[in-house]
Amino acid sequence: MLDETKPWLSIVGIGEDGLAGLTAPARALVDDAQVFVGGERHLAMLPRDDRERLAWPSPLSALLDEIESRRGTRVCVLASGDPLWYGVGVSLLKRIRRSEIAILPGRSAFTLSAARIGWPLAEIDCLTLHGRPLAMLHPYIQPNAKLLILSEDAATPAAVAALLTERGYGESHMTLLEHLDGEKERCVEGTAVTWSANDVADLNTIAVDCIAAPDAPLLPRTPGLPDAAFRHDGQMTKREVRAATLSALMPVAGQLLWDVGAGCGSVAVEWMRAAPRARAVAVERKAERRALIAENAESLGAPLLQIAAGEAPEALYGLEAPDAVFIGGGVSNPGLIEVCWTKLKPGGRLVANAVTLEGEAVLLDWQKQHGGSLTRIAVSRAEPVGPFRGWRPMMPVTQYAGVKT
Repeated sequence: MLDETKPWLSIVGIGEDGLAGLTAPARALVDDAQVFVGGERHLAMLPRDDRERLAWPSPLSALLDEIESRRGTRVCVLASGDPLWYGVGVSLLKRIRRSEIAILPGRSAFTLSAARIGWPLAEIDCLTLHGRPLAMLHPYIQPNAKLLILSEDAATPAAVAALLTERGYGESHMTLLEHLDGEKERCVEGTAVTWSANDVADLNTIAVDCIAAPDAPLLPRTPGLPDAAFRHDGQMTKREVRAATLSALMPVAGQLLWDVGAGCGSVAVEWMRAAPRARAVAVERKAERRALIAENAESLGAPLLQIAAGEAPEALYGLEAPDAVFIGGGVSNPGLIEVCWTKLKPGGRLVANAVTLEGEAVLLDWQKQHGGSLTRIAVSRAEPVGPFRGWRPMMPVTQYAGVKT
């Protein structure tokens, strides 16, 4: 009989050492379970009896529905290591109330890998490429950075090595760790440029000590990447103005930006690089520019950037409400700034740049009605003038910044 005062669902972290590595409370949950859920290798660790076993399918969502339908039955989900560190526990907590779940984590691959190498976890970026694009690594590849990466499969270490080499980090030291805490535990070391290990287990962790070549381009996560870092057709928010724009937009972890009239997508890409889990939608009417946005998102580490085709404001309807909006082009289009403001969440930021008198007039009138600030940004760059050098001014930009209260 199920005790309704206790959670019916348990999530137990288990390692390569199987049941022997579980704590007493975790083992009690396993012993008491009526239904087990896990990967084939997890289920193989269990005693052979007649209790029901459900293996993870692909995609995962189908089994999540089935688990939820078992409410009233003692269900035990077996997960690798720590279920809340890029694990199934995250997905289950989005579906089932916390009060219904008992979570007993094991030793994560990050913890074990750091212990083997001797790296302080507080000084490491812990990442996953499981179910995520390789391009997600780009923002983290920095001089002297230390990365721990959960692989998608056996091909991931070679792909990471190739990416590091392409970025000018070929001398980076790589350590492959697999079957941690098990009888088959193995560690393989090498450099990215010489990496050749091909007999790799699908479940593996990669440690990278990033070493930059002297000529490797420096692409920090702070706003204001060099213009040359982006592919563009000239229609882009230039570096100095872009840095000021991102400062006014105030990127926040997990929040959503609309980049309206995105051009090459430079503001949206930098927004996503600047804060963990930040999201963005780049709205652009021209197909050739949407292609540039996609290339820049891939090469600069924002492959999850959403690209919306169409003319604003019509293209904005149906999009998820944003936490911040940047209007980089077309601010004088009738109704555009009004729609953006209406869709913006309370507490959201609206930033709009204008270089034409018509756009400036719209921003002046908007600021009178809704408050906020107006700033004139005038930038000059030193360029050759015959045999000498002189200051060549860029078009001045009028910038509006306001918060929706």
